[in-house]
Amino acid sequence: MVDCSQLFSDSLYRPFNCAHISLDPYVSKIPVRNQIARLPDLSPEEFQASWTDRPFILTEPVKAWPAYKNWTVGSLLARYGKTKFRAEAVDWAMRTYGDYMADNSDESPLYLFDRSFVSKMGLSVGSPETTPDASYWPPACFAEDFFSVLGDDRPDHQWLIIGPERSGSKFHKDPNATSAWNAVLRGPKYWIMFPSSTKQPPPPGVFVSDDQSEVTSPLSIAEWLLGFHAEARRTPGCVEGICGEGEILHVPSGWWHLVVNLEPSIAITQNFVPRGHLGAALDFLSNKPDQVSGFRKNVANPCERFMSGMREAYPELLEQAWEELQKKSEGKKRKWEDIVHGKTEDTPDGQDTEGGGFSFGFGDDGSDVEIP
Repeated sequence: MVDCSQLFSDSLYRPFNCAHISLDPYVSKIPVRNQIARLPDLSPEEFQASWTDRPFILTEPVKAWPAYKNWTVGSLLARYGKTKFRAEAVDWAMRTYGDYMADNSDESPLYLFDRSFVSKMGLSVGSPETTPDASYWPPACFAEDFFSVLGDDRPDHQWLIIGPERSGSKFHKDPNATSAWNAVLRGPKYWIMFPSSTKQPPPPGVFVSDDQSEVTSPLSIAEWLLGFHAEARRTPGCVEGICGEGEILHVPSGWWHLVVNLEPSIAITQNFVPRGHLGAALDFLSNKPDQVSGFRKNVANPCERFMSGMREAYPELLEQAWEELQKKSEGKKRKWEDIVHGKTEDTPDGQDTEGGGFSFGFGDDGSDVEIP
């Protein structure tokens, strides 16, 4: 046996400490000013009028889902034990991941986060009126989703999430400037969230490159809680809450969020583009093509494909979103007709661009279109 009585190492102690700290001091006694709003339900009209830019928790819609009534870790293991699901960088049989969930003491437990679960599990998704055997469906207020115009070309947008206590996601924004909902079937989740704006920095302890393509933060959720949670709770804009079993949380486009499971958890999440954030999605697809994610390789120009679908299905809304982006672009003007009809025009540096290669052109002069 090796004598370790004289061994002192911060490098060894810090991960051990982070793996065993109690989460209770960080997820309890949430200041009233920080608390995420809780509502029974919302109509599509109420959501569009007042709530697209605000996080909130709905307490009732998920309780009608068969998935909420029937899914447990045990029932999923019994039915899908041999089926492989993605747990971060590896594909594990559900049974193998279940063994890991039950017996790990990792600082950052591996998180099962699978984008293909609907097909793997043979699920039906849709409203009970149109899909009687549906396992779940988006609440009515989240049903409008303009990425649906992409059909089979739409990027990854729905995931099954399973994880042990202390697993979760460090601070990030959802992809492609989408909004999201996250429905908890088993095990409560703690959320802490911040709005994004060029007028204020990212959350305490989070550092972002100038183009926002790279995010640096502490190695684990626990390390962030130890070092930055107290400051974050005092920071203007901070909102926090616990989303319990049978509840669903709304993440507005562009919001920073960190989430940690307080117990073994099962959840379903889905990204969507509501009317209030159509402009944010258009701006992101056109001006940050190197950061666009989730599209299949055969979709060569996601922005152009999305524009084409919107022109066909919702031309008036597309024109309205374009006009709003023009107002936010600090004076750079382009004619709507040039975009719709693909006319050739001169760029600011005198180079001609063909209409087939669509770009809003806001990103190359330093102008800043806010993501709400």
